[in-house]
Amino acid sequence: MSDDALRHAAELLAQADALLVTAGAGMGVDSGLPDFRGREGFWQAYPALADARLDFTTVASPATFERDPHLAWGFYGHRLALYRRTLPHAGFGLLKAWGRRMRHGLAVFTSNVDGQFQRAGFEPALIHECHGSLHWLQCLRGCGEPPQPADSLEPEVDTATCRWTGALPTCAGCGGLLRPNLLMFGDWGWIGDRYDAQERRLSRWLGTVNRPVVVEIGAGTALPAVRHFGHQVVLQCGGQMVRINPREAAVAPGTGVGLPGQALAVLTALEARLAP
Repeated sequence: MSDDALRHAAELLAQADALLVTAGAGMGVDSGLPDFRGREGFWQAYPALADARLDFTTVASPATFERDPHLAWGFYGHRLALYRRTLPHAGFGLLKAWGRRMRHGLAVFTSNVDGQFQRAGFEPALIHECHGSLHWLQCLRGCGEPPQPADSLEPEVDTATCRWTGALPTCAGCGGLLRPNLLMFGDWGWIGDRYDAQERRLSRWLGTVNRPVVVEIGAGTALPAVRHFGHQVVLQCGGQMVRINPREAAVAPGTGVGLPGQALAVLTALEARLAP
């Protein structure tokens, strides 16, 4: 990460009238959350699934809730408990402070389902969780009961086997199994109404800004939803990109600047450049 690149990024932030944070799994690494990069990364976080040779795409699917709900809820229940006890790192606070200094404030587009932006105090009405949230539940059968918050769900998981040990959560409408209200692999039953509303609010906000800066953090190319959205904002809204990524930080010429590194270290270095 060169001084010239940091200076360029600071200039983009200083001239912007709005901040759009686009975040992938790398945003949470400095808070202690795993990013499941590759099969080995997933198995390192869940060794019981490594023994069974079950990868992320297999476990994180509606089919696993149908076939082995105690395994599926063991995985997602463990993650829910982890997200609840994880404190957002200081970089979240820096982003909030930068947004407060801009005329139109800030908004968030994220593929993360961990709820960390809400926990860090970002405006909930301007957070778009494009893959849903583990903090909400829906009926696996799709009986018509609307999604509900997972606040009352207390995970009971045997971490050695990654299996749910308590009573499985059931739908108030039909008595069937509940599942997380997030987009899984091979998922045709996700109820996305809540997230469609988030998308509409974000679109309206983008229609009010003139010089947005997109700060993309920890978003890779394997699942490109976050990168694609930020790229569209740069093209359609006349924005510029500040891309923070330890391995894939390059940006197209004339569209912004790439800063290689982890989220917190780069955000802290940028804050030092912005300080009066």
